[in-house]
Amino acid sequence: MLEIFEADQPDDSRPRDAIGAAWAFARGGERGKHLRDTASAALKAAKSAHTAAAREAAWAAMSAAGAAYLHPLAKATQVQVKHILGASAYAARAAELVADGDTSVGAEHLEQTMRHATPVVVDVLKRFPAAPDGGGRRRTGRRVDPHTGRRPSLAHLT
Repeated sequence: MLEIFEADQPDDSRPRDAIGAAWAFARGGERGKHLRDTASAALKAAKSAHTAAAREAAWAAMSAAGAAYLHPLAKATQVQVKHILGASAYAARAAELVADGDTSVGAEHLEQTMRHATPVVVDVLKRFPAAPDGGGRRRTGRRVDPHTGRRPSLAHLT
């Protein structure tokens, strides 16, 4: 996904920095200002992108870094689910756009995402409400939503 953005904006490291911050957090790092700042910077980088695919890739990076700032499960909303699934959904859409709109490319990206999801991740996602209805990226996000029941391949993760 980063290569899509970097092909469009080779001198802009903001999405890569956001992904790095997200990985650092996922590995036990601090949920601090750095995550917020890199997510915000990736969002700004999306505005400088020349292609829709690069924009989607930057949004994926923003979503990855920003997901750490969602409310606890007790206050979970459908909007939060959209943000949690956003990184995968935006990255899948970026891949589709690079492949001239081939939705099977995005579907394969999402299948790979699901195969890499640990049982803990799947368990946490199942505690949130279902993703919101709608088309476009929301439809893509629902493809990784464990509540839709449209993905029998998710069964192997539980």
